[in-house]
Order: sequence, then C-alpha cells, then structure tokens
Amino acid sequence: MKISLIQLDIAFGNPQANYASAERQIRTAAADGAEVVILPELWTTGYDLTRLTEIADPEGNTAKTLLSGLARELGIHIVGGSVASKQDNGTTNSMYIFNRSGELAGEYSKLHLFRLMDEHLYLQPGAAKGLFTLDGALCAGLICYDIRFPEWVRAHTALGAEILFISAEWPLPRLSHWRALLISRAIENQCYVVACNRAGNDPANTFAGHSMIIDPWGEIVCEASEGEEMVSGVIHLSKVREVRQQIPIFADRRPELYR
Repeated sequence: MKISLIQLDIAFGNPQANYASAERQIRTAAADGAEVVILPELWTTGYDLTRLTEIADPEGNTAKTLLSGLARELGIHIVGGSVASKQDNGTTNSMYIFNRSGELAGEYSKLHLFRLMDEHLYLQPGAAKGLFTLDGALCAGLICYDIRFPEWVRAHTALGAEILFISAEWPLPRLSHWRALLISRAIENQCYVVACNRAGNDPANTFAGHSMIIDPWGEIVCEASEGEEMVSGVIHLSKVREVRQQIPIFADRRPELYR
C-alpha cells in the first residue's frame, strides 16, 4: 500500500486557498501512484480559532464534498486530516475518511483538546474512537495532542488496529517530542504510524513538518523535512502480523491490573 503524506503550508484563515492547494496536491499524489493520501490537522483554516464562527465548515460539508469527489474520481483512499466542523452545539476538530468509492469510511473528532493553543476555548471535544477500515485493514484516526495519551492509542490497537493515521499541527520547538512519541507509539503498539504534520508559520507559531511513516519495529520508512512537501512510503501489513507474533505483547497484557 503506497501512502502519500501531504505536508501543507496552510493559509491562515483562508479556506478557499487551502481547498485549492489540497486538491492540487491530492491529484499530484494520485498521479504518482498513491493509494492512500493523508492531510494535516485543521488544513482548511489553520489555528484561526477566534474566527471559527465565520470560517468553520458547517458539519464539514464543503470538505466532505471535495474529498469524497476526489476519492471517487481518482480511485484512492483519503484520510482527510481534520477540519473545523461547525455543529449545532459548537465546533469540533474532525477527521473524515473516504474510501476509493468516495464513501465515508469513518470520522473522528479530536478527544484531547490542547490548552496551550486555546483549543478548549473554541472547540468541543469528541467522545468516540477513531476506528475505520480501508481495504480490509483496521485503522485508527488520531489528531495531534492525542499521541501524548498512550492509553487512548492502545484503546484502538487492543481492538486490532494495524495502522495509526495521525494528523497534526505540531510546533517546531517540540519537534524532538513529535519524533520520539511517534516512534514509541509504533513500537509499543506494533503497528504502522502514518503521521502528517503541517509546515510553515501562523501569526503565533512555527510548525515542525517532519511528516513520517514508521513501521512496527520503530524504523522510519520515510520522513519529510520542515518545509511544504509531499513524502510517500510503502507499507506491508504482513509485517504487523509478523511482529505481533514474534513478540506477543497483546496476548501477554494484563489489563485487569492496570487501573
């Protein structure tokens, strides 16, 4: 399975510019043979949180229409990063996943809101797991700060998830944490980690880039630099099963004693 990570430099508070940029890069990835593409967190707006009442996407419908149409036209799976999705009770930070037929394969709203970037002041937290299936593989969607909660990640892999798709806007000062946490999540869960960060700057932050794919041994399959770019790698799900058989951590867990 060839996966392309689209590391956008997001136009702050400009959804129309970001829709055009994402479409252009998704088409490029598909032309290069990608079977799955993934976008970063809040790729339609960036962290323009104070204006979400104006620029958030009502129920994510604009993003859904774009991504569904591209998935169907190009015959690829799209893990749609996340968008500010305006709901009746507030705005969520939501990921929408479309299969190669353009059907909604899953959705996930960010469970852990990051107080250091004021998410808790402008966003409503999710309340459900991010499990979905692509080509028979059980996957999980996670968003940025979620990777600091290993128990939340394990809640998905304990149910059999073999690929973690992570979208983020991770700042440059904590780049070392980004890399260490992603590698740790891959090793301890014996799964692939596909993590797409953003590039560039907004008025308050510089972002780290370094989108990457990590295999179940913790080895890096591919890694971007800090700037806007697309990076691709091939994963082999048989490797997940081989590693889990070789070191059977899931069989040896004792969750009844972990509380």
